[in-house]
Amino acid sequence: MSQGIIKEEILRDDLKYYFMSPCEKYRARRQLPWKLGVQILKIVMITSQLILFGLNNQLVVSYKEENAMTFKNLFLKDYSGVDEEDYSVALYSQQAVYDSLFYVLDQYRQLGRLSVGPISYAEEDGKLLPLVICKEYYKRGNVEPSDDAYDIDAQLEKVCMTHDPTNVSQWKAENVSFFNLEFYRLVDIKITFQLKGINLQTVRSHELPDCYVFFVTITFDNQCHSGKIKIFLDIDALSSACKNWMISGTAQKNTHYLLVFDGFVILVCLTSAVLCTRSIVLAVKLLQRFSRFFRENYNHKVCETDQKEFLNGWYVLVIVSDAMAIVGSILKMEIQAKSLTSYDVCSIFLGTSTLMVWVGVIRYLGYFQKYNVLILTMKTAFPKVIRFCCCAGMIYLGYTFCGWIVLGPYHEKFEGLSRVAESLFSLVNGDDMYTTFAQLKDKNSLVWLFSRVYLYSFISLFIYMVLSLFIALITDAYDTIKNYQKNGFPMTDLQRFLREQKDFPPSEEGSEMDTETGMGHPALCCCRRAPSNDDIILIS
Repeated sequence: MSQGIIKEEILRDDLKYYFMSPCEKYRARRQLPWKLGVQILKIVMITSQLILFGLNNQLVVSYKEENAMTFKNLFLKDYSGVDEEDYSVALYSQQAVYDSLFYVLDQYRQLGRLSVGPISYAEEDGKLLPLVICKEYYKRGNVEPSDDAYDIDAQLEKVCMTHDPTNVSQWKAENVSFFNLEFYRLVDIKITFQLKGINLQTVRSHELPDCYVFFVTITFDNQCHSGKIKIFLDIDALSSACKNWMISGTAQKNTHYLLVFDGFVILVCLTSAVLCTRSIVLAVKLLQRFSRFFRENYNHKVCETDQKEFLNGWYVLVIVSDAMAIVGSILKMEIQAKSLTSYDVCSIFLGTSTLMVWVGVIRYLGYFQKYNVLILTMKTAFPKVIRFCCCAGMIYLGYTFCGWIVLGPYHEKFEGLSRVAESLFSLVNGDDMYTTFAQLKDKNSLVWLFSRVYLYSFISLFIYMVLSLFIALITDAYDTIKNYQKNGFPMTDLQRFLREQKDFPPSEEGSEMDTETGMGHPALCCCRRAPSNDDIILIS
């Protein structure tokens, strides 16, 4: 046998081995499927890590939300327990404003006797941090609505003062003039103070409690000057490690166990990333060999479709998920060590990595023809769907801007661009149709008539035409794949080259592609069965 034929057979063997399923690779060369084992272990560990972190994160979020509700009930007079739209309380009389203002100060003074939770005043260097009141108003103003006359200096002035809860009587007497409010000039009043608390509920999940600083801001908003003053209460919580603490039990020990577990997750993800990177490098080398062979023997360049078969997007997905899991694990370890408090950032990294890991499971199902339909349909339909969405998106944006500018002042679902887009998306899916029609204020007959034309045209266009065409694109791709599976896929140069190969010899020796790690597992029953046919299915 000539040297060229031997070289061709070696290349054909390497190519077929590269495109084998994990079970076929195990049957061919009896190599342990380390990569598949690492992926299974990683799925179990990352999912467990996500669940543990998610339970702890829920405790943190619920603690912040419940404290926000506590502060609203403690400091806002006549708070009903439910916010009105985006504000908490609305005031309509001057006396109500004064009562609510002094109510905040009185409640702040009595905080130690009122709160049932571990909340206290914030201190710095042993000194109490005072409450700060600031009022912002027009520099000069004179308004006479009866004469249709006004004289306003639009420049704003801001005056602030501090409040010491330990000396209330003297403080009120000295600052009477501050509370003489001229409401036609008043823009807003802001009361800011800091409180400290300890989240003791994390002890139940074997975590050390965090100490929190709550930056509370209460705003009396009179910017509209409509006779309605809105009260907002906002908090910004900052957590940190407690300075002086003592705890008995298993919390500290379990924290150490969690740190070790997170370190092991990082090690597994690094191993997975290295194995996938190595596979990509070997695939590129194999592509170079195949291209060089075609160019030297057939004077033919490998087509783009065949080149894409070597560029495995699943490996890229795994590497990205590994990188995000490593970053998320490092952040989680820092949070557990009380060095960081970025719960939201950590949850994004861990959640996205877990999503990618589970999506990557589809790769292994794709080796079975009956399960491969979803992957091939998505791959075939994706370019057409993207082009279709770009065209439909232009119409969607047009309806979004139109609905916002016309219906925004009259309908709460159209008050902002993001809310309009969300409402229209709900309509496309058939949600809240009657509510959207019914909630429109019918005080303006012209706008009411326009809203009906707007909504009916949008629903008819997107549900009966756009959505139907969208489904038709996917259905057409599905029918194409089913027809290919029945009658055979179009042959490429790579497949023609592979079909000339003889049965792959089960030997321990081979060429440089023998180092490619398989993805099967000897414990799987499919690895013990002989393949039903010798058709070569390329899955990338």
